[in-house]
Amino acid sequence: MTDDSLERRTEQLHTSLEQTAELPIDRDANRWLGEAEAIARDVATSDLDEETIAERVEKIHRLLSEVDETGNEEAAEHLEAAAECCEAILES
Repeated sequence: MTDDSLERRTEQLHTSLEQTAELPIDRDANRWLGEAEAIARDVATSDLDEETIAERVEKIHRLLSEVDETGNEEAAEHLEAAAECCEAILES
């Protein structure tokens, strides 16, 4: 994967998670998503090597897997998009 493609995907991951912050969601889901969004912001805005990015994206993916229910359909869509971004980054 080119650096540009990786950069776009990490930005997309952060954006998907950032968009859940403004939505009314389940308290437990909010905790997991908040932590995942903070890590995604760091990944998208810091100059990190690919190994570090992969480690942090794996952590984000684990955090997202902890969310059972968001209580909000739009948040669930953003969660799904973020999980797909994680998988795409980790597969490449």
